[in-house]
Amino acid sequence: MALKLHTHDACMTGLFVWLCGCGALVLVLSTTSVTAAEVQLWNFDGDQPGKVPLPFQIGTLFDGRPAGDWQVTATDKATSPPYVLAQLQGKGAEHAYKLVLAQGTESENIDLSVKLLPIDGKADMGGGLIWRATDDRNYYLARANPLEQNIRIYRVVKGVRHMIQNFDHVIDVRRWHHLRVRMDGCNIQVSFDDRPVFKLCDETFSKGRIGLWTKSDAVTYFDDVSLSIGK
Repeated sequence: MALKLHTHDACMTGLFVWLCGCGALVLVLSTTSVTAAEVQLWNFDGDQPGKVPLPFQIGTLFDGRPAGDWQVTATDKATSPPYVLAQLQGKGAEHAYKLVLAQGTESENIDLSVKLLPIDGKADMGGGLIWRATDDRNYYLARANPLEQNIRIYRVVKGVRHMIQNFDHVIDVRRWHHLRVRMDGCNIQVSFDDRPVFKLCDETFSKGRIGLWTKSDAVTYFDDVSLSIGK
């Protein structure tokens, strides 16, 4: 379930309270240079378990199969109980990119964040955020991998990843992590657990959708997706 909030502030430091059936979820958005016209929030708690929640759609693997087993799942580990969006397919080839894209989120300038919890995986773990996706083969990607203990930013072109930058960092598999991406024009800023990680400029993709991503055999929970679309 998504909640849309509107603001006219050009530079925003905000505190928003999301009221749901089980109580209140408080989300703090820090100052950003993106001019936010609309904030969309997904905590999946009003969505049907076992299904892919709207507006997310599963992509396809290189062989045409669905890109993972994505579904709303009940867990006592949820940051906003009772549900998360989970990628549950615990097997896959090295370059099997499991992803969902959110329809109706075409944008250029964004402030995008998610909370993610690594659950399982022997070849791969963790996951990340997609933005400016023209389709499920072309997009920007920021991902965190606890097995490799690093955070990376990629451009994916025609289904092939090209690493832009790497940052080695200790990632605890026992707790949730907060991944955030801000892009304004060509300028990209990525933070992990509120710590700045990357600051760079790239002009490969100009506009597109947002989404979530895992790889290979990684099983990962995602919660509290937040999107601010700039003007």
